[in-house]
Amino acid sequence: MFQGIELAEMLPYVAVGLVAQIIDGALGMAFGVISSTLLVAVIGVPPATASAGVHLVECCTTGVSGISHALHRNINWRLFFRLLIPGVIGGVTGAYLLTSIDASATRPVVMTYLALVGFYLLWRGIRYPPQREREPKVVEPLGLLGGFLDAAGGGGWGPVVTSNLLVQGATPRTTIGTVNSVEFFLTVSISITFLIGIGSRGFGPDFWHPVLGLLVGGVIAAPFGALVAKRVPTKALLVMVGMVLSATSLFSIWRFFA
Repeated sequence: MFQGIELAEMLPYVAVGLVAQIIDGALGMAFGVISSTLLVAVIGVPPATASAGVHLVECCTTGVSGISHALHRNINWRLFFRLLIPGVIGGVTGAYLLTSIDASATRPVVMTYLALVGFYLLWRGIRYPPQREREPKVVEPLGLLGGFLDAAGGGGWGPVVTSNLLVQGATPRTTIGTVNSVEFFLTVSISITFLIGIGSRGFGPDFWHPVLGLLVGGVIAAPFGALVAKRVPTKALLVMVGMVLSATSLFSIWRFFA
């Protein structure tokens, strides 16, 4: 299965994992979106392969994150179960559709979505922090949409769901902990769907180079994310991530149609 894997070929993906995990550790979101944007727009990985690789890596990172949040009592269990089933349904549907459509057709759609997420994060950064806290009302539809977009775009569960819940006035600590905990079950479901959909044709070096590279980069960068979170204000990070995602995605769209 790992035949033909070369360290030199993994280095670009290790770099992507480093950058994405540092930002994700600081914001509590954006590993999937940043990884997928760089893999698809810069390195040229097919959208389905990029999303499958990112979600396999996130099975490890979100599992550890979820356990940590549970131990620190950062989970709102009522919100957890309201997000869980719709999120999994949306994620499986998005993964199935992405593996059923030709990569050349999905690339501009995926990059347009990622550009919109970038603009959204930029807007959230400018408006950060929210003015008041209250119980969110729109939850299940948000979980369904977030799961679908996360699978179809290779990331977005955190930026879409967490940001929308915070906009509705949800408490930041339990919202981030709950959304991150649900993400483990979402990524496992999406990964299984991708592995079934891609089949044996996708298990060559072209698949494992991104997966192993992202995993190594993410593990190395994990301690630095917390350091960045202490040094750089959340508002500034949201603005910077939004600008990078938007610019990278728009460049990829322009290059596709040029």
